[in-house]
Amino acid sequence: MKRCLIVDDSSVIRQVAMRILAGPDLLVAEAATAGETIEICRDEMPDTIIVDYRLPDMDSCSLIAQLTSLDPNIKPRVLLCSSEVDAGLFTRAKRAGASGYILKPFTRAQLLESFRSGETITAAEEVF
Repeated sequence: MKRCLIVDDSSVIRQVAMRILAGPDLLVAEAATAGETIEICRDEMPDTIIVDYRLPDMDSCSLIAQLTSLDPNIKPRVLLCSSEVDAGLFTRAKRAGASGYILKPFTRAQLLESFRSGETITAAEEVF
């Protein structure tokens, strides 16, 4: 079974994403802070991690770098979730280890498609 972690300080965003993604072939967990995220990932690294670009306790790019370096044998697919198209932010996230990004607000169809196809939802594919 695939595992996904939704990291966002908004409980509404986490709940919406969890309702959309949770199913028989995808186990979805949530974290509200970078600290919680690191603890969860140290215990068991999810296959995919969606990280909000604004977290209360750490810069999202720093968190992505930490997550992708926790275990050299496991590389999760990390997607940055942002409500703004910011090429600089997306480039920093890519350098930190992100695979792509998802724009908020996302629709049910967009979020599901990003998991089914393994592709990221982007408005500017050339950034990545």
